[in-house]
Amino acid sequence: MKSFGWKQILLALAGFGLIVLALVVVKAVPQDVLAQIWQKGLTRPAGWRNILKESTPLILLGCSVYLALRVGLFNIGADGQFVIGACCATVAALKFPGPTGIVAGIIAGILGGALWAYPVGLIKAYRGGHEVITTIMLNNIAGFLTFYLVSGPIMDPTGQQPSTATIADSAQLPMLIQDGPFRVSSATLIAVMAVAGLWWYLSRTVGGFELSATGKNSNTARFAGIAVEKVTVRAMAASGAIAGLAGAVQVLAFEHRFYAHFSPGYGFDALGVALLAGGNPLATAASGLLFGFISESTSILGRTGVPKSLSSILLGVLVIVFAAYRYRKEAIVRD
Repeated sequence: MKSFGWKQILLALAGFGLIVLALVVVKAVPQDVLAQIWQKGLTRPAGWRNILKESTPLILLGCSVYLALRVGLFNIGADGQFVIGACCATVAALKFPGPTGIVAGIIAGILGGALWAYPVGLIKAYRGGHEVITTIMLNNIAGFLTFYLVSGPIMDPTGQQPSTATIADSAQLPMLIQDGPFRVSSATLIAVMAVAGLWWYLSRTVGGFELSATGKNSNTARFAGIAVEKVTVRAMAASGAIAGLAGAVQVLAFEHRFYAHFSPGYGFDALGVALLAGGNPLATAASGLLFGFISESTSILGRTGVPKSLSSILLGVLVIVFAAYRYRKEAIVRD
């Protein structure tokens, strides 16, 4: 595994430069804004609580996208798999109150995400359909389907909004640390375990080796006896399963219910998390934490009068820069 290199660090610094430049463009004083971010985001327990809360789904979804990238697939559909996983987990947790609901919710979320991604792998492996097109279409279908469900069949009968009922306290993931405003959910531990599991799978198992070999050169992998088509389907389903787990964790730990337009775009931000991680799956934890920090900084910027959309633009720029860097590096390897 290649380490997090100095070029990635330079790119991160370039991203920071873009933030400063954007602040100047919107006529904000960079040092004042950065001081606000430092004081309210990094020196307060509540700031770190919010950063960890935002980072948790991003780390899990980053693992999902990273796994697909290792086999050469752009899983743009992580957002749809996240939504389907969250919806399935909510239904299961409402059906089985108590600690059983936690287990049932996590299993339902994993299965929901995997089944939503499975057709993408089949179409890619056996019909050559591009995964970007199919996953984008499935994202739209996931949005319409869950909106229909939450507006009718699974809607809270006592509510007025398209939302399910709130799951019982006993079916929610507990807090690991709760000290005043500073809280660390067990969901964060699940995210860290997912990162470690991904590293172990990719670096210590035959399945991980087959996946990486297929991603580097499918023709060579096929010549070596690897069933490329099966590996592609398996990787896409596993990627969807992790995204579904992220949705389940989001419901069981933070939201406690499912509602229309559930995802604020975590699946798309996860592309940046995975690309920033480079060649080391362990780095998805650090890049997810960075994106969580940016998200919390957005809220702070909003309170100082700086447009919130600024962070979305900057995240988009970062994703483009790192995607271009990754494409260039892979092109050099192929040549």
